[in-house]
Amino acid sequence: MSRRVVRQSKFRHVFGQAAKADQAYEDIRVSKVTWDSSFCAVNPKFLAIIVEAGGGGAFIVLPLAKTGRVDKNYPLVTGHTAPVLDIDWCPHNDNVIASASDDTTIMVWQIPDYTPVRNITEPIITLEGHSKRVGILSWHPTARNVLLSAGGDNVIIVWNVGTGEVLLSLEDMHPDVIHNVCWNSNGSLLATTCKDKTLRIIDPRKGQVVAERFAAHEGMRPMRAVFTRQGHIFTTGFTRMSQRELGLWDPNNFEEPVALQEMDTSNGVLLPFYDPDSSIVYLCGKGDSSIRYFEITDEPPFVHYLNTFSSKEPQRGMGFMPKRGLDVSKCEIARFYKLHERKCEPIIMTVPRKSDLFQDDLYPDTPGPEPALEADEWLSGQDAEPVLISLRDGYVPPKHRELRVTKRNILDVRPPSGPRRSQSASDTSLSQQHTLETLLEEIKALRERVQAQEQRITALENMLCELVDGTD
Repeated sequence: MSRRVVRQSKFRHVFGQAAKADQAYEDIRVSKVTWDSSFCAVNPKFLAIIVEAGGGGAFIVLPLAKTGRVDKNYPLVTGHTAPVLDIDWCPHNDNVIASASDDTTIMVWQIPDYTPVRNITEPIITLEGHSKRVGILSWHPTARNVLLSAGGDNVIIVWNVGTGEVLLSLEDMHPDVIHNVCWNSNGSLLATTCKDKTLRIIDPRKGQVVAERFAAHEGMRPMRAVFTRQGHIFTTGFTRMSQRELGLWDPNNFEEPVALQEMDTSNGVLLPFYDPDSSIVYLCGKGDSSIRYFEITDEPPFVHYLNTFSSKEPQRGMGFMPKRGLDVSKCEIARFYKLHERKCEPIIMTVPRKSDLFQDDLYPDTPGPEPALEADEWLSGQDAEPVLISLRDGYVPPKHRELRVTKRNILDVRPPSGPRRSQSASDTSLSQQHTLETLLEEIKALRERVQAQEQRITALENMLCELVDGTD
């Protein structure tokens, strides 16, 4: 009798657990917009959630430590004139977030480390170039201030946020609505899925499709794709019979899938969250109440089912914490922020270990907050892998860093003088002036509130005196 050999993997026992009730974020009216984005973005400092808002679009930004019930008057980030469809934190600056909206614009915001006293209504920059709604945002993984957007006009635009310029516009590549766009690890290629059922690999700087596969999944419902560490493409989609399906593809040979697995019959789009450090992909279906996770390896069947985290409540959206925001002392390898109708609940994935020492095998060096390239270096054809950091002593987010926008004079075509990467004195003074104005506004608002409180106290004291006199 042959014995079944159990596959060796340190991730065979990944344990998922919802955080305690007091660690959740309560009383948040999560957006009801029917759009297949995750509605939530998180980094080591902040949690951002797209919320219901009258007369435009808004999202809320909470410091991670601000758990519990959220005040109904908590300041929002408001500026869009139509619902916000997607948000994404800058990987190189934890205080900068981009938002995309049905109003065709993208706005980039600077979030202060202190809690503002009123809504944030002024973005650092508004990017206008799409003719229809903008539903997809993705920052470049290694180049500073490079942001990608995709809209209902079937166009992908790559922006330099530092100058407000369009670096690249990829038109006539997608004949229909774009469902998903993903960078590879060094940002040299894009994987896109489209309503025409085609999976495309695009070299954005050459402006050409380098590989494509029609009907990677045969169903008509939206498909999702992410690059893996090995350069393969992991996809989720639907069969012709509307069963959910996952696939693994080699872009150098798109004819046959490396792996193809049917999963279940449910109509929620599976959002894949991939962790390149552990080669684990987590699948979160909108409307599902579970998170399934798989390990991708070089051995057949290549995509190995690990486990399922199940809960009672269905998820409206999901945020995925970057590796540098995890608690390494608890062997935490992933953390999700699950959106309910009125709250957000952290879900923690751990690999239980007896030792309290740092687990090198669970935490290889991971991408840090420093960019490897400037925007113009990337545009000129340079590629660089992410700048890695060690998590051995945990990660401490750097203090507030200002994003400075230098709009170039489009009438002046001369190259900028002086050394590259240096900020001119006028830009610095403008930035300082902007910060001073913001602080003065905050002080003025606080003074007004204190004055109002003092007037209220005086009025109450007068009433008390009148009452006392009356009883005498």
